[in-house]
Amino acid sequence: MTLSINSEKSVFKSVGSILLISTRQIGDLLLTTPLIHTLRQNYPTAKIDILLFEGRQGVLEGNSDVNELIQVNEKPSFKQYILLVRHIFKKYDLAIATQTGDRPHLFALLAAKKRIGLIPDKKSHQWWKKLLCRIWQIIDDSETHTVTQNLLLAKSMGLTLHYNVILPESTHSKSHITSTFDSDISNLPYVVIHPYPLLHYKRWNITGWRSLINHLHSIGLHVVISGGNNETELAYCKEIAQPFSTMITNLAGQASFAEASFLLQRATAYIGMDTAMTHLAAASGTSTIAIFGPTNPVKWAPWPFGYKQEKSPWRRYSSHYQLVNNVMLLQGQGDCVPCHKAGCDNHTKSHSLCLDELPVTRVIEALTVLLKSPQKISGYRKLIPILHSSSGN
Repeated sequence: MTLSINSEKSVFKSVGSILLISTRQIGDLLLTTPLIHTLRQNYPTAKIDILLFEGRQGVLEGNSDVNELIQVNEKPSFKQYILLVRHIFKKYDLAIATQTGDRPHLFALLAAKKRIGLIPDKKSHQWWKKLLCRIWQIIDDSETHTVTQNLLLAKSMGLTLHYNVILPESTHSKSHITSTFDSDISNLPYVVIHPYPLLHYKRWNITGWRSLINHLHSIGLHVVISGGNNETELAYCKEIAQPFSTMITNLAGQASFAEASFLLQRATAYIGMDTAMTHLAAASGTSTIAIFGPTNPVKWAPWPFGYKQEKSPWRRYSSHYQLVNNVMLLQGQGDCVPCHKAGCDNHTKSHSLCLDELPVTRVIEALTVLLKSPQKISGYRKLIPILHSSSGN
């Protein structure tokens, strides 16, 4: 990790307004919440605004650390650019770019005199980004978890760090979720599954999900399917649910992130792929199984609830499983795992053999171990001691 500090930390002691720029996907935005919370705890009276892509705001619903969400189109028109510039131009004491791209750094330049941010590796020719930042940090896409990567920016400012991923909240969550069940949710043991990641190469298979549901039913657990509202995802979740007439509730397309958070906090367990919902489940404190294939878990696996170390919770690979606090990481098998590519054919519609051939018996075994583990957490904000799986299992 390389860090360059171009001015004294004292320049950050008095900050009245902050713009944090996180123009990426929903899961990435959720993983910036420890940094946002760190900023709020260190600057309790500051105005903290977030610049994000349109349609990502749900994951920050009810977040008391945030004053204003400023949304921008992923491909803005010239007019939209002008409106954005007018909205942010020189209105902040500090701007933070949590991505290395050109646009985040240019937005930071327009927004504030003091700027910090992530930059590409030393070999890149984007030297101008270093010149724009009082403090800059080189991105590490291999050995540093995204939560840690963001927090190291705050550490370089001399701030006290806070590691919790903050859940979205809504006052209407309870009434909406409970109305979807025939019985009292507080007395209903259920498992939430999230079978559909947007990218094809991160998916398991429908046969595996159905076999898992059969097992969950056999041990007396209701199954709740979560998912987004795009047509393909809705059809996929419906296909999985089709053979089951009882003990299943399909909530795909029916719950916001805040409502999903309420649901997850009361679940017996959660099982899902490499998606934002899996990050949300881990943050909720519920027992979580995260199924990963090509993605490097050191960088992108869910941040376990209660974990407060700079070192990533995860190793690159385990042939069995890794367990840290409430999260069990289960990876597809193969000498190439994790390849950190877009599947076997390296494109968004590619299959991943490591996931295609993942047997349901491995998922069931992992769930059995997790539910018996004394380290699992029940309930949001309940802290437990840190545990690493020490044997490679």
